Amino acid sequence: MGINMNQFFKVSLTFILFVLVACKVSAQKFTTHAVKKGETLESIAKQYRVDAQTILKLNKEVRRGDDLRVNTILVIPKDSKAKAVASESTRNVESTTVAAAVKNGVDEEQEEPIGFTSYRVKKKETLYSIAKRFHITEEAIKKYNPDLYSSQLKKKMTLKIPKYRRVKPEEEIVIDENDFETYQVAPKETRWSIAYKYGITVDSMVVLNPELSGSNDYLAVGQELRLPKIAGSTVENQETQLYTSYTVPPKMNFFQLEQKFGVKSDEIVRLNPEITERGGLKEGMVIRIPQAKADSGEINTENFNFYEVKPKQTEFSLTRKFGITYKELLTLNPDLAQGLKAGMILKLPKEQEGNFEVRNSLVLDKINLLDSINVGNRPKLMFLLPFRLDKLDLSDKERVATIIDKRNSLKYSLGLYSGALVAIDSIADLGVSVDVKTFDNQLNLARTKEILQQENLLSYSAIVGPLDMPSLKETAVRASGKNVPLVAPIPAKSDLSLSNVFFSYTSDEVLRDRMIGYVQGKMVDQHVIIIADDKNKAVQAQLMAGFPESDTLQVAQEEKNIGIDIKKLTELLSEEGDNWVFVETDNFKLVSSVTSILNSMNTEDIKVRMFTTNKNSAFDNEVISNAHLSNLHFTYPSVYKMGSNDSFTKRYEKRFGSTPDRYAVRGFDITYDLLLKLAYKNNLIEASKIIGETEYSGNKFDYEKVGASGYFNQSSYILKFEDLRIKQAE
Repeated sequence: MGINMNQFFKVSLTFILFVLVACKVSAQKFTTHAVKKGETLESIAKQYRVDAQTILKLNKEVRRGDDLRVNTILVIPKDSKAKAVASESTRNVESTTVAAAVKNGVDEEQEEPIGFTSYRVKKKETLYSIAKRFHITEEAIKKYNPDLYSSQLKKKMTLKIPKYRRVKPEEEIVIDENDFETYQVAPKETRWSIAYKYGITVDSMVVLNPELSGSNDYLAVGQELRLPKIAGSTVENQETQLYTSYTVPPKMNFFQLEQKFGVKSDEIVRLNPEITERGGLKEGMVIRIPQAKADSGEINTENFNFYEVKPKQTEFSLTRKFGITYKELLTLNPDLAQGLKAGMILKLPKEQEGNFEVRNSLVLDKINLLDSINVGNRPKLMFLLPFRLDKLDLSDKERVATIIDKRNSLKYSLGLYSGALVAIDSIADLGVSVDVKTFDNQLNLARTKEILQQENLLSYSAIVGPLDMPSLKETAVRASGKNVPLVAPIPAKSDLSLSNVFFSYTSDEVLRDRMIGYVQGKMVDQHVIIIADDKNKAVQAQLMAGFPESDTLQVAQEEKNIGIDIKKLTELLSEEGDNWVFVETDNFKLVSSVTSILNSMNTEDIKVRMFTTNKNSAFDNEVISNAHLSNLHFTYPSVYKMGSNDSFTKRYEKRFGSTPDRYAVRGFDITYDLLLKLAYKNNLIEASKIIGETEYSGNKFDYEKVGASGYFNQSSYILKFEDLRIKQAE
């Protein structure tokens, strides 16, 4: 059954064309070009017989109208015409004859210059070398310096050099596979650390390696990448370069140079004698600056964090963001001397702190989604949940209430969906229109297939549900082909690689690691005791590895009884420091017994605190005393915390006349998070790459791509019982 809540949102033609273009690009062959001094985007496009716009699309760090940085590595498509260029075995050698000028499309005898520049002759220079330097003929120099017809060229003579509206002839690059090298991914490396090594953008890396996924950033250890060799060097040599070139801008002076590069003026003059010859720093002068390189060691996620420069950012804004000086930033990133470009990868100290989050050593900007909404984005959602309306007689309200109470799938669905409706109302108040279609898949795979067959999945921004694993797999596979993300609202485990699924429920493994890390961070001289039943021996081993000096207490398991030896526990308890006891079981009888025993032993002389890495239903059994748990400051990891009396709760009570349960809170949080991200970026996968942790009424979300298995929520809470209430422990 389909429930239309707003009118349908048609997919824009632009998006369809983008997908088609992306598919075409991934199938092309590419080469690279190292930018030389004086080259422009147009001259390079002409050299390779491609459109300049094509180069801009493949090299997002370059913008039309900007000067190209020398040695910037550009990705160039190799079409049939480009192959013809590659097959040439000869190269153009700059000539000082008029014939050479005509060959390059300019007759300097006929064309008038567009301007002039002054040049002071240096020692041992000749008319030939100067003509070659400026890519013009000797005759052109003589024409505008007539004294040269009757006298010799002399040192310190000032020449008037004509400038022509033409592409300067450069050496053509012979393109072959030697321009590339195969790089093997090492442990602790990411796309960003490798892009930094090679001085390219992540986008360029993906273009050169079309087998890389565009929807995630995963790299496998040992994976081979095709990467451009750095012009005239190897990666290793790049790391040991001593100098960088710097073009002097207008009004630059020695004091500013010292502040910018941390190099004394006398050292700059010593390395650049032309400064003295030309009477000081001159605009446009290209000088050498010694690089103060940090002793960085390996460039990987263990040693550094990495940041991808965004459009319109400046050196000043970055130094404020990262809390370091420009000199420190330049020491780690010498290429900054050539100017900041969008797409550049910057290296940052591992211990650096500031207004940002770090995920897998990639620095993420903190984004206030409420302040980043684009009301032009109009998300369309599908809710696919098992309401089982086919099994309910809605005229019998009492029986319906009983069924809802007993049938978990229906209780979850109604709770999740009621919270989602409040989220949709809330996002509408912010000016964002949302199209929603809701279906009852009846907890039935056949019904799910029928719905998916009838719907145009390409028109949806995201799908929420289903709850049963067979239907979830089916929906994920079909949605994946349309690049539509699917949000799993409750715990879900799959033996398939569901790369488009967002698993919103943090896994038990992540919760356990979080709990162990939390305890390790709080320990001073506490004594750890581990109590685990036979089902949890693997957990016991993990705890023993995390706490090597811990003691273990064996659990006695009989056919009907389960418990611990009180005498042995008494012997293990320490009077010198606090005793922190982990209880790992899903048997409520063992939880009840251990809790009672530990509570009785928690005295003035012996301090006991109780922990678990998995608070399952055994700890919620009615036989467990909350008073005992409170006395023991029982601490555990959790996906969910009790929501406060916030605006959501008030809005929910106003709409439905009751207090929201945990499923309604979860439904609101999942949907509100999803809609805010879609209102910001209109693409959940892209938004998740740049947005860090978010938190709402009772849930937190921090999605991280794990291989090809999907996006997994890494967020959680550490909660504890205290004064008969559950509180956040940190």
